[in-house]
Amino acid sequence: MLSLAKPVAETVARHLVATGQLIDEDPAEALAHALAARRLASRIAAVREAVGLAAYHAGEWQTAIAELRTYHRMSGLQSHLAVLADCERALGRPERAIDLFRGADREKLDQAVATELLIVAAGARGDLGQKDAAVAMLQVPELTSETAEPWTARLRYAYADALLAVGRRDEAREWFSRAADVDTEGETDAAERLLELDGVVIEGDEEDEESAEAIASGPGAPGAVPARPDADLAGDTEPTADADADADEDEDDDEGDEDDEQDEHYEDDEQDEAAVAAVPSDDLTDDELTDDEASTVAAGTPGDDSGAATGGGEPTASGGSDTAQR
Repeated sequence: MLSLAKPVAETVARHLVATGQLIDEDPAEALAHALAARRLASRIAAVREAVGLAAYHAGEWQTAIAELRTYHRMSGLQSHLAVLADCERALGRPERAIDLFRGADREKLDQAVATELLIVAAGARGDLGQKDAAVAMLQVPELTSETAEPWTARLRYAYADALLAVGRRDEAREWFSRAADVDTEGETDAAERLLELDGVVIEGDEEDEESAEAIASGPGAPGAVPARPDADLAGDTEPTADADADADEDEDDDEGDEDDEQDEHYEDDEQDEAAVAAVPSDDLTDDELTDDEASTVAAGTPGDDSGAATGGGEPTASGGSDTAQR
């Protein structure tokens, strides 16, 4: 924020710090602080990122999409594709979430971003009733990695949930167990789902279970996708010349035309609805996956040597998910 006058920079920094502190506890207030920062410094990429993430946590999906797309243009990064895809799911447009997954250059993405995007895309397949396709998409080498990463529990949980959705209960139990083993931060309710599958009900935990399940698999719920800023919200950020040009255009559109940013590569909503209606309700087999998704499955299927339940690595050929929402 070196390009700002010192008093303005200090005010913007305070708003950004408040956004970061409130985003989990009071998303609406966090969004208000982020918008206040945007009014003072709309040309700063970190400010647009803060608005987008706060809007996502507050359930303002259109605003989140517009602001995060702007942030991606200004920064040259693609670090919040999973959040964008989850917003599309929350708006009832799972086919757009799948398009974001297909169009992403996953080799250039951070592994955490790529994994969360995969989870959201599998969830979108489930939204469309393509439950076997969701299972197949999640059968990636990272699923059986012996090294636990921050996203490993969420990936395993999503896979277990997808297996349960197609009636593969024993395999689902195995993967819920494996998710619980690495979920040291309590990001999922894998342990509770295990007890549920075993017929154990803990009284008084219904609301907690619903909340945790939403975090692991539901679109758009606060925390569905771990939405963290790329840098310290109050850190120094100096806009580039290209960012200035983008921001000048964005300032004119902020109030009335935020929808246009996410629609530039899509047809109108009626066509989208027609596309959804045209999708067969029968579940996809492996042959019906896109080339990208089929190659993802071929790259690595969880096998018996990893400790998975027998058959857990092969999708059914004729049968019939999920993130993140964080």
